[in-house]
Amino acid sequence: MVHNGYDKSINNQSHVREFTLLAIAYVSHWKPLIFSVFLTVFLMTILGNSLIILVVRLNVSLHTPMYFFLSNLSFVELCYTSITIPNILSGIIRENGAISFSGCMVQVYLFTLCATAECILLAAMACDRYVAIIRPLRYTVIINRMVCVYLAIFAWSSGILNSTINTVVTSNLYFCGPNVMDRLYCEVQPLIRLSCSDTHLSDMLATLSAAVFGVSCLLFILTSYTFILLAIMKMKSRSSRSKTFSTCTSHITVVILYFGGLIFMYLLPNDRSSQWLDLAVSMIYSMVTPMLNPIIYSLRNHQVIGALRNMMRCLT
Repeated sequence: MVHNGYDKSINNQSHVREFTLLAIAYVSHWKPLIFSVFLTVFLMTILGNSLIILVVRLNVSLHTPMYFFLSNLSFVELCYTSITIPNILSGIIRENGAISFSGCMVQVYLFTLCATAECILLAAMACDRYVAIIRPLRYTVIINRMVCVYLAIFAWSSGILNSTINTVVTSNLYFCGPNVMDRLYCEVQPLIRLSCSDTHLSDMLATLSAAVFGVSCLLFILTSYTFILLAIMKMKSRSSRSKTFSTCTSHITVVILYFGGLIFMYLLPNDRSSQWLDLAVSMIYSMVTPMLNPIIYSLRNHQVIGALRNMMRCLT
């Protein structure tokens, strides 16, 4: 018998059949405004990242490693947004944050996949900038087409493996209540905290995942940029230093936004009084960053702007 999201068994225990995303219930109080905001974010993200992918695909001058990784990153951002915002919009309309157990696990799987792939892709882009600045004469030899393809395959396959392991283990946990999360979407860590069973393995896998794909990628990026900055400082011409550093600013901005949010959410101590702040930060790395990425990478990039203008001329 199912009652209020619980499946009551013969032994008088309960098994959760759905979860309540409490943050959706919170934002539903301002239904017209919040719905408009999320819909705008969704449409801007889809349009902006789709344009980046299309421009890179159609413009031969952008068939370089940096833009290859950028198009992969834009696809990740499309997936991020498609995983979360449609369900949020549906919940706001229904004024109900309920999500089925299976729907929650699908979100966990796809969200973990995208988060893992994004960490590796951002690290690969840092590697690309490192080689371009530190070893410019060997750049085309070191970062060739096959290396780019292998790195992209590694990013996506790592995402699939990591999300499969974590989702399978999480879905096999026993949930007997409560079934409420202070989130806009399902994630592994909040689900682990709701489980009534032994979560030792789940905690260990979540920590290992964060260390391998989060912390290690961030350390790699920081190390790369340390060497890049040292190389830039050694340049005699001020204009050369400025021009070289400008090729890295877009990537640095995205890294700060994305990893800053992850660090705040998962590495800093949890404080119940900061639920609204947690909600805001989770929105930054899962929704705002995907929306801003096309703008960040296009604003200071004359090649992308020129390619966009050419494409618009062809369409008109």
